[in-house]
Amino acid sequence: MITAAVIAKPVKILAQELPQGPNQAKPIDPSDPNVVRPSGQETGILSLQAGQRLMQESNAAVAAQNYPLAVKKLKEARQVFNQLSNFYQDLASSFSGIDNRISDSQRRKALETAQMRDEATYQLAVVHRAQNQPELAVPLLVQIIRSQQPTRDLGQRAYQQLFELGFVDSPYPRNRADQPLAPSNSSAKKK
Repeated sequence: MITAAVIAKPVKILAQELPQGPNQAKPIDPSDPNVVRPSGQETGILSLQAGQRLMQESNAAVAAQNYPLAVKKLKEARQVFNQLSNFYQDLASSFSGIDNRISDSQRRKALETAQMRDEATYQLAVVHRAQNQPELAVPLLVQIIRSQQPTRDLGQRAYQQLFELGFVDSPYPRNRADQPLAPSNSSAKKK
């Protein structure tokens, strides 16, 4: 009896209204249901394009000598690139030994975004120097050297900034004339 009453009574179903906007999920294409395309990758805040857009905005702010805006945009770019690098590295580690093709691809993306993060960090340090704030520039420059190593171009440029600030007292790379001579074999044999 209860079952008959439930079946006989019409059920009123309310349709949910889907959110509208650029980040709305796109329905699967019925003509190609096996291909799922990510939506919003180019426009989302967590994307290479977003980080690059922030870098362009910071460059425009520097050109207009609006250093506070440049600092804000560079900090945001650093955060985006750092998160991307960490996520790509996590994915690379997760696929290591399971699918090396995916692991290698994610590792390359992690390195690329880490390079972009370090570029944003360098630009931020330079802006801090322009604002006469070496106490904010020095830690950033040291981070770059730790990440890039002093032998790479960006690491050398960061070290040059530290040298110009007077934080370090030895130039790097040294001129050949400034480098200590290696002991020759003849002097070593005399011992």
